[in-house]
Amino acid sequence: MSGGPVRLGLDDKRVLVTGGTRGVGRATSLALARSGARVMACYRTDQDAAKRLESEPGWDPDRHRTLQADLFTPDGRTATAEVCRDQFGGLDILVNNLGTYAPLPFRELTDGDVARVLEENLTVHIQLTRSVLPLLADGAAIVNVGAGMAERGRAQHVHFTAAKAGLNGFVRSLSKELGGRGIRINTVAPGVVETERGIDLPPHVREGLLSSIPLRRFGTAREIAHTIAFLVSDAAGFVNGVTLHVDGGL
Repeated sequence: MSGGPVRLGLDDKRVLVTGGTRGVGRATSLALARSGARVMACYRTDQDAAKRLESEPGWDPDRHRTLQADLFTPDGRTATAEVCRDQFGGLDILVNNLGTYAPLPFRELTDGDVARVLEENLTVHIQLTRSVLPLLADGAAIVNVGAGMAERGRAQHVHFTAAKAGLNGFVRSLSKELGGRGIRINTVAPGVVETERGIDLPPHVREGLLSSIPLRRFGTAREIAHTIAFLVSDAAGFVNGVTLHVDGGL
């Protein structure tokens, strides 16, 4: 049996990336834009990061947009869905990348800390996906950005890993509800990743982490973005309901 070359099939796909102007979200927005998709990169406050993204090669203001919106509010989610409808007429791809990271020892966690981290790393993804569901075309693809430590665990990250582990259940269940429309939903679970801001770790922690990664290096935001591009592409057309670890073997 023979076949032609593998094609991503992302030309003119309509994409929403949350947290889309920094880190993995930024790299994903650029990777999808440069693959021919039409991208809406959503952000909350950092206008400078949005402007830097807009100045990148391959970012065409006639095809790609940045959108400031507070996705933690019903009004912000509704407005985002309306902009995607007005600008794109619908969506083919949703990348739920938004999230926060605030490690604390378990004994120091307050009720507010737990509620906030669960909201910012799990609940908002469920709520936004529900808000844009009417816009998703049959055969659309959704990718959530999780975390490899959700399965391994890590001290001082109980609330964070619990939230990211929740994404796995979200994906497994929703994939069964939406599969009849050909809509796929998966999670990518990065390990330790260097972004355009680098990695802010004490030297001894950095060395300890490096020694535990078989490839002896950290991942890059670009590598995570390319994995996301694969998951939303035609090349992954039968990949559904999975959590894909991209962590160098950690």
